[in-house]
Amino acid sequence: MIEITDSPNIKQWSEFVYNHPQGTIFQTPEMAEVYKRTKNYEPISLAAIDSNTGEILAVLQAVVIKEMDGILGSFSARSVIQGGPIFIEDENGIKVLKLLMEHYNKVAQKKALYTQIRDMWDTSSITGFFNGTGYEYEERLNFLIDLNRPEEEIWRDIHKSRRKGINRSTNKGVVIEELCDKELIPIFYDIVDETYKNVKVPVADISLMESAFELLSPKMATFYLARCDGKYVGARAVLKYKELIYDWYAGASSDHLSLYVNEALVWHILKEGANGFATFDFGGAGKPNEEYGVREFKRRFGGKTVNFGRYKKVHSPAKMKIAEKGFEMHKKLQKMRSNH
Repeated sequence: MIEITDSPNIKQWSEFVYNHPQGTIFQTPEMAEVYKRTKNYEPISLAAIDSNTGEILAVLQAVVIKEMDGILGSFSARSVIQGGPIFIEDENGIKVLKLLMEHYNKVAQKKALYTQIRDMWDTSSITGFFNGTGYEYEERLNFLIDLNRPEEEIWRDIHKSRRKGINRSTNKGVVIEELCDKELIPIFYDIVDETYKNVKVPVADISLMESAFELLSPKMATFYLARCDGKYVGARAVLKYKELIYDWYAGASSDHLSLYVNEALVWHILKEGANGFATFDFGGAGKPNEEYGVREFKRRFGGKTVNFGRYKKVHSPAKMKIAEKGFEMHKKLQKMRSNH
């Protein structure tokens, strides 16, 4: 008999994720706690359990993200399952996954307009299963850099123009520091916030960075600041779990782009990860058939291109249509305000 619970034993949950080949930081109890402490974030943490033995057979962790407060919150809520659900790899695996996803969908449809399952590995063997449960596959690119080799080899694989930028950054006096004091989180956040606003992408509340720093740093998360002439000009945060470094948040002061801060930060992280970790995950590079400026930046660091994609299910098509119309009106109003 299989039971689905939203309060699994923390120790068992942690061990299941750690021992699973596809277990990532995003499925851990620690990440659930980070989400709990973040404004407008709500985790959905589920486990499938063998009621006879008490053994965990599958884990799913989603986070419901609201872009707006109050009544508009439900019209801007989406649920993200980063790294997907993970389940036992035997003949009962798909059966367990089916029960887990059925339960999840019932919970999610009350909280979010849609769900995205963002894959971090090849899921082609279960694409048919997800399609059958109303999840549509969408292509999404990413770059993975092999860190299990000497620093010199990683450097050789970086495109000449990127290497030039890194050297220029060093020559101009840019210094990379690990953020060890919580008092610097607002400075870190302001740099990231400025970058996201410039590309018109919503950024999470500062409480996400604060809670990640408190709960995950330094073992499972590292925050970096780039400094030049006494001023902080760049920021980058990575998540670290098992053998993977995940590129999480990044920003650079738009007044100091000539300092090649982004290049310097990435290279610093790759150097630190060399021979201690297996992979640097660049955190996504957009759709293959759409222009995406950041893709070219990431591509030139010499990683392997992958297309693991993602799955999407709309839980409430009617509400989704209302939300899309409301979002269009909201954008028009913002444009009108900025023109005045």
